Amino acid sequence: MMDRRAFLATTAGGLLAAPLAAGAQQAARVPRIGVIIPQAPPPAPQPWLDAFREGLRQQGYVEGKTILLEVRWLAGRASQGEQTELASRLMRLPVDVIVVNTTGAAYAAQQATTTIPIVTAAAGALIEAGVVTSLARPGGNVTGLTTQGVDLSAKRFELLKEVLPRLSVVAALESPYEDTAGRDLYRSYTQAGAHAVGVQLQILEVKTAADLDGAFQAATRNRAGAVITLPNTFFVVHAARVAQLALEHRLPFASYYREEVEAGALMCYGVNRSDMWRRAAIYVDKILKGAKPGELPIERPTRFELVINLRTAKALGLAIPPSLLQRAEEVIE
Repeated sequence: MMDRRAFLATTAGGLLAAPLAAGAQQAARVPRIGVIIPQAPPPAPQPWLDAFREGLRQQGYVEGKTILLEVRWLAGRASQGEQTELASRLMRLPVDVIVVNTTGAAYAAQQATTTIPIVTAAAGALIEAGVVTSLARPGGNVTGLTTQGVDLSAKRFELLKEVLPRLSVVAALESPYEDTAGRDLYRSYTQAGAHAVGVQLQILEVKTAADLDGAFQAATRNRAGAVITLPNTFFVVHAARVAQLALEHRLPFASYYREEVEAGALMCYGVNRSDMWRRAAIYVDKILKGAKPGELPIERPTRFELVINLRTAKALGLAIPPSLLQRAEEVIE
C-alpha cells in the first residue's frame, strides 16, 4: 500500500513530466533547407523558386511552420570559390539539405560539405564533373534531377530551319563556365546539332554583360542568320538585354530557357525547369524522411516544351509556319 508522502511525490512528478514532454514535442526541430538560386533576387521574378515552394506544399509542408527555407541568390554569375563559401555559410546555420540548380553549384557545395545532402534541380554534366559516379546510383551526398544526356541542340536548329529554310550560319553565345566539363559537354552538343542540319556554327564567348554588344556586332559581321545561347543561367539574368540586341540586329534568337522567350526571344525548345524544380521537392522530402542521397537515382526530365513569341516574329517580319505554331505548348501574342 502506498503511503501519503509517496503518493504526493509520484503525483507531483507526473504533473511536472507532462508539461516537459509537451514542451519537448512543441520544440521539435523544424527542417531547414538551403536553396541557392542562380537568378536575380526579388523583385525579379522567381519562377523556379516558386515551383520549388509549390512542390514542397504538394508534399505536405507548410513554409515557416513545418519547413524553413534559407534562400540565396547568385544573379547568374559567381565564381566557384564564391559558391563554395555561400554553401559553407548555409552549412553553418545549419541546414538539413542544400538545393542547387547547376553542376557548378553542386560541385561548389560538395567542396563545402560531403555530409549534408545536396539536391540538384537541373544540373548538366554531373558525371563528367566528377560530382556523382553514376545517375542510377550516385554515391556520396548528391542526388536530384539532371539534364545530362538530354541533347536538344539538333531540335533547336531544326526549328530555326523551319522558320528560315536558307539559314546557313548561326552565332552561339557562350558565357564562361566554372566547370569546364559543363562547357565542353554543351559545346559538343551544340556543334553536333549544327552539323546534323548543315549549319555553320560560330561560338562567341561572353564574359560579362558588357560583352553582349560586341558579341552581336561580331555575329552581324560574320553574316549570321540567327543567334542561339548555350545553356547558362547568365542568359536568364540578362534575357531582356539579349532579346533587345537580337531584335536591334534583326537576328532571330532561339533560346535555351523559356524565360528568354518571355523576355523577347523568338522561340525556345527545352526542358521544363519549373517542373524540375517542383520535382526537386520530392527528393528533399525523401531525404528528410531518412533516404540516403547516394542511393536515390538521379532523374532525367520527362517534359519538354516549345514556346514561340509571335510578337517577336512579327517585329522581325517572319512568318511562323502554322504547323510549328500547332506544336507549340505556348504562343506569346
